[in-house]
Amino acid sequence: MKKASTTASRRSGKLPDGQLTIGLDLGDRSSFYCVLNRAGEVIQEERVPTNPEAMRKRFEKMPASRIALETGTHSPWVRRLLTELGHEAIVAHSRNVRLIGESRRKDDRLDAQALARLARIDPKLLSPIQHRSAQAQADLTVIRGNLQLRTQLFSRRRTEALRVAAADPLSKRLRQPRAAQTSAVLARTKA
Repeated sequence: MKKASTTASRRSGKLPDGQLTIGLDLGDRSSFYCVLNRAGEVIQEERVPTNPEAMRKRFEKMPASRIALETGTHSPWVRRLLTELGHEAIVAHSRNVRLIGESRRKDDRLDAQALARLARIDPKLLSPIQHRSAQAQADLTVIRGNLQLRTQLFSRRRTEALRVAAADPLSKRLRQPRAAQTSAVLARTKA
């Protein structure tokens, strides 16, 4: 069971004494993290492979910490893993964190450091987001797949209807030029 002081401090944005703040810049193959102590000094910076086993191995050894990461492909599962390990994981909305998104020098080390410093000062500066649950994401994928199939089905039906109409003799007559139709009608009436 969590202590009331820990829960209250997380809600207020203040760090419990001794808690570390970590910025995690996620990449497809590897991620870079920066650890700040209570005084805001960098005490560790390293690269870690971006896979569940390596992340678990690296972060399960650390005391419960506040970890900030940017939105991206890997952020949902990384957030779930870090939360499961007892960390406070904050997913920063990358478009709203201009310090990182619009920086001229894109550098994993600097991005991780900026995330850690923002999380240490005030987590609200990160414009935190909440990911959908894994089940909700799976449901959304099924819905999108069904919608795509429905669209393909209607498109196929429309194509088939046009093919049938093109083969129909009435539609051939309707497509004849108006003058030709008129002359054909006149020829029949004169005869």
